[in-house]
Amino acid sequence: MKDKIPVTLITDNMVGYVLQKKLINKVIVGADRVLADGYVINKIGTLTIAVLAKYFNIPFYVAAPSSTFDLKSKLEEVKIEERNPKEVKKINNFYITVPKVKVLNPAFDATPPELVTAIITEKAVLKPPYNEAIPKFFKV
Repeated sequence: MKDKIPVTLITDNMVGYVLQKKLINKVIVGADRVLADGYVINKIGTLTIAVLAKYFNIPFYVAAPSSTFDLKSKLEEVKIEERNPKEVKKINNFYITVPKVKVLNPAFDATPPELVTAIITEKAVLKPPYNEAIPKFFKV
């Protein structure tokens, strides 16, 4: 908003609705890590948005600095952090669910390269196939 970019705040469970209604014309997400084959590791929910964007024919872009790229790790080597169950069981130290319920609370997910329209870096825009474009960009 400070940069005069139109902004509308939605909750994460509205993503399907706004994509289906074509209330947006592109998706741009960040990345915590981008693998050499184009898999994007980012906050949980990114994969869901990418799948929905693909289904509704809306471009899905990843904006990531070149320092985010991990050219050595394979997807199966990436450890997805599990966060404390209390994050989803409590608010202000009050339970919002049954206290002994089991919790699955991953912090990140992995978006497959075939769902990514392009990866935007500070130096270039990379396009599929990423297993060729990324190594070429880094001259590997």
